[in-house]
Amino acid sequence: METNHTLYIYNTLSRRKEPFKPLHAPHVGMYVCGPTVYGDPHLGHARPAITFDILFRYLKLLGYKVRYVRNITDVGHLEHDADEGEDKIAKKARLEQLEPMEVAQFYINRYHKAMEALNVLPPSIEPHASGHIIEQIKLVKEILDNGFAYESQGSVYFDVNKYNEHHHYGKLSGRNLQDVLNTTRELDGQNEKRNPADFALWKCAQPEHIMRWPSPWSDGFPGWHCECTAMGRKYLGNHFDIHGGGMDLVFPHHECEIAQSVASQGDDMVHYWMHNNMITINGQKMGKSLGNFITLEQFFTGNHDKLSQAYTPMTIRFFILQAHYRSTVDFSNEALQAAEKGLSRLMDAVKALDRLKPTATSTINVQDIADKCYEAMDDDLNTPIVIATLFDAAKQINTIAAGNGSISDKDLEDLKALFHTFCFDILGLTQEASNNAGREEAFSKAVDLLLGERQKAKTNKDWATCDRIRNELAALGFEIKDGKDGCTWKLNK
Repeated sequence: METNHTLYIYNTLSRRKEPFKPLHAPHVGMYVCGPTVYGDPHLGHARPAITFDILFRYLKLLGYKVRYVRNITDVGHLEHDADEGEDKIAKKARLEQLEPMEVAQFYINRYHKAMEALNVLPPSIEPHASGHIIEQIKLVKEILDNGFAYESQGSVYFDVNKYNEHHHYGKLSGRNLQDVLNTTRELDGQNEKRNPADFALWKCAQPEHIMRWPSPWSDGFPGWHCECTAMGRKYLGNHFDIHGGGMDLVFPHHECEIAQSVASQGDDMVHYWMHNNMITINGQKMGKSLGNFITLEQFFTGNHDKLSQAYTPMTIRFFILQAHYRSTVDFSNEALQAAEKGLSRLMDAVKALDRLKPTATSTINVQDIADKCYEAMDDDLNTPIVIATLFDAAKQINTIAAGNGSISDKDLEDLKALFHTFCFDILGLTQEASNNAGREEAFSKAVDLLLGERQKAKTNKDWATCDRIRNELAALGFEIKDGKDGCTWKLNK
């Protein structure tokens, strides 16, 4: 099956869908803001990881060689805002009497374990902010040398007013400087700044601050915004294709990144900016700062008062993929239960493909299904349309299995390949192995044995026994379907 691809992605900077044209095809440079590792990963962490995992998978499927960089923030993310308060990891280390890197490593391990369960592919490079202090100091020096920063009491701040005289600060978020000034809070310590909107490039560490490094200005630590600019440039060059993250990072984090790159090297570093939307609970953003988040571990175990049951990692992944990455997803038990049933339907269709018997003709148009799936992916990664198309195909598979349709040998092989490509290679779903696999195999064989007895009763025209077995299985929750190729069953949840 042949398809022509022009991938369109929504560029936050231009506010429109644009055809994706890599700067150095077939090589693609992609940088995504990863987690701040001071707590267990939650559902809000899962969405950007899954969103950009889909992009990573699809770009590779299209034949691109992708260098995917996803950072770890393990220094400089302060409690109150980007410039003030105690470092979140250092605070946890102080309270628990641990080394800061001990805290960071513990939660990095937890994050990796959760991402593996969600079948998120590891990035090509996963740099840590604390491992790139030299690069961040170099970035600060360049901005100072170009006149867009100033030193104050051992700290260095970006001069937003000076930058805005020559460039547009706010072009990513659509703000002007006056908007920024009107919404900037006055915080303790901001008397170091010339302007409340100025942001820290380097912070002088207070005596009690654990994480500190020597610099030309003071013993201190880099501002939060510096790390991505410095590490993106180190691993992807002065100009690269895609920078992604959650929509909450558009301002100030990514806005400041643009300003830093222009102030240090004279032009924009990133071609396409991409942002996934938020996960909400009752319309409110889910996150640590609001105290309404649910950790991934709690989803997997069901151990939370907002959860009526445990949900598998693939149910969580499928739940997220049912919405377009730029739309909000509102959490509810009902939505997760619907996702669980939908995922089961899709995996049942995959299994049913192996039971179909090919014929000379087809009542299913496999090329049409493929075209719709690829068109949806090419349209800014429209996974809900892909899933809806696969559901339509699943209905046709069930129709064929029931003896009311047919499929040729070639179409069957193409359909198997199509489902494998989209379910597993692109959407990243897996057929989850159960912890009770041995028991389930015995359970399955027992049901098959009963259905074998039912088939004997049908052959002998013992309709009473045939109906009794079917009805008793149905009463236990089994759905029995008779088709021209035999009988199939599934257990309704």
